[in-house]
Amino acid sequence: METLFIGKNMLFLPEVESTNTYAMNLLRNVNAIEGTTIITDHQTKGKGQRGSLWHSNIAQNLTTSIILKPHFLSINASFYLSKISALAVHDVLTEIFANRHYDIKIKWPNDILIDKQKIAGILIENNFSHTNIQSSVLGFGINVNQTDFDNYNRQATSIKLLLNQDFEREELLQKLCKNIEKWYLKLKEGKQAMIDEQYFKNLYLMQQVAMFADAHEKRFMGKIKTITPKGHLVLELEHDVIKEFDVKDIRFLS
Repeated sequence: METLFIGKNMLFLPEVESTNTYAMNLLRNVNAIEGTTIITDHQTKGKGQRGSLWHSNIAQNLTTSIILKPHFLSINASFYLSKISALAVHDVLTEIFANRHYDIKIKWPNDILIDKQKIAGILIENNFSHTNIQSSVLGFGINVNQTDFDNYNRQATSIKLLLNQDFEREELLQKLCKNIEKWYLKLKEGKQAMIDEQYFKNLYLMQQVAMFADAHEKRFMGKIKTITPKGHLVLELEHDVIKEFDVKDIRFLS
């Protein structure tokens, strides 16, 4: 692994309920070192956003979690972990699909799209200590060699579907660890402005009007203005009304 610390301590589990759950338990029970990476061929209860399950065919995709200890990051700035995680996956896919005309975007809060089809999801879980973050688990699910997505309620794709050939998951993991470390070190160096610039540059439907549904399934149109430091989506609604939404209060229909 060509990194300083991410992925140097690698734990492979043939089967596990969830790599995120395993990593969180590891943090509670032992002094897991920063950069510890858990990978599995089969998650029996993979976790997605809003308490949903992440379904993945056995040994076809990349399902992994990375432990970080960003003590330098305040609770109010915790969404930067989402930003750097999304940028890392975006950079990995941009490298893999270099010279191909695919539109790779970050969809708030933590999905990665290629030509509007979901190829990856990210779930971040934090442990807090007073005003700062004590530890974090960055969970990644990236569609690699799976080609059947009939069980999805949304359009999805994979690296294999786009390249028309199998892709080595080990190579993908190495690229992911390398890019996570790159962006994490930038965050640690205080380069939030650079992170913001790249995140918003690649944000799906930024400054565009989209269709949404609220927690009561009421549909409405809104223009994406920005994302707050806490990770709230800021929309411009009818009559120039500006409103913030938490992830549990809204979902994309576009």
